[in-house]
Amino acid sequence: MKWLKKGLIYTPGKEFDWMKDRAIAPVCELTDDDLLRVYFSVRDMKGRSTPVFLECNPEKPEEIISFSKGAILPFGPLGAFDDNGILSSSLVRDGERRMLYYVGWNPRDARIGVSYHLSIGLAVSEAGGPFSKYSQGPLMDRDQNEPFFNTAPCVIKVGDEWKMWYVSCTGWILINDYPEPVYNVKHAVSKNGIQWERKGIAVDASHDEEAIGKPFVFFENGLYKMFYSYRNSRGYRTDRENSYRLGYAESTDGQVWQRKDNEVGISLSEDGWDSIMMEYASSYVYNGKRYLLYNGNGFGESGIGYAVLDEG
Repeated sequence: MKWLKKGLIYTPGKEFDWMKDRAIAPVCELTDDDLLRVYFSVRDMKGRSTPVFLECNPEKPEEIISFSKGAILPFGPLGAFDDNGILSSSLVRDGERRMLYYVGWNPRDARIGVSYHLSIGLAVSEAGGPFSKYSQGPLMDRDQNEPFFNTAPCVIKVGDEWKMWYVSCTGWILINDYPEPVYNVKHAVSKNGIQWERKGIAVDASHDEEAIGKPFVFFENGLYKMFYSYRNSRGYRTDRENSYRLGYAESTDGQVWQRKDNEVGISLSEDGWDSIMMEYASSYVYNGKRYLLYNGNGFGESGIGYAVLDEG
């Protein structure tokens, strides 16, 4: 692959009272009226991740047409898995329903433990209506085999089977006395998109301090193809040698994957908005062209940008 970078789509500002900063984790949906809807999360004035969307021209997504009028989902009640943050992660159309899988956020105090806990939730839209939460509790959370957290699902439907690839925390390590999570990508299957059977590791870390995050999977030419973000655990917030970059893997069955990071075809810029990190990719095809949306520096602080696959 070879991607042609096109620049920023959106840089977060403070034009709304529910927006302080960040534009985190874009999720793409081509709507019936030929628009591209990009779901993402901003941080509100209390620092909580708040799910919103913008609509734009799918051929030139920097041409923004409209914004949602505030959050598309409310925070959960006190003590719920999503009481302090919601991040959109994956959207699936199933007939007249749209299934929005999201990440629920609970903060923790890093001075006495780890800094957060994450789980996977679901919201459903019927016949084009607004999204409402499927349940107050998560669809997937830590269990006896995954004791830390799971998050950032990508879900697709293949025939009658639903497939999910999600991030599973394998532990926390102390770096300069601060807890940092490490994680890999695991696979699950379902008959209805709600109850899930976990199938184990899909893409594993290459060393003890590597973390592999937020997969995006599509099926093309007989192969499952995955973009993901990967980083080291030391200095990754500011050091471009250790920070997030985009990786790539392929699979014939969706379970056993081969990492091909050197074939991803896109890398950090020498300067500018994506010169320190690239992460949280999403993709769509419009008029025969494949587009790639992603975050850059600061985990969405610098905004959402895009690239187009060079077919030449």
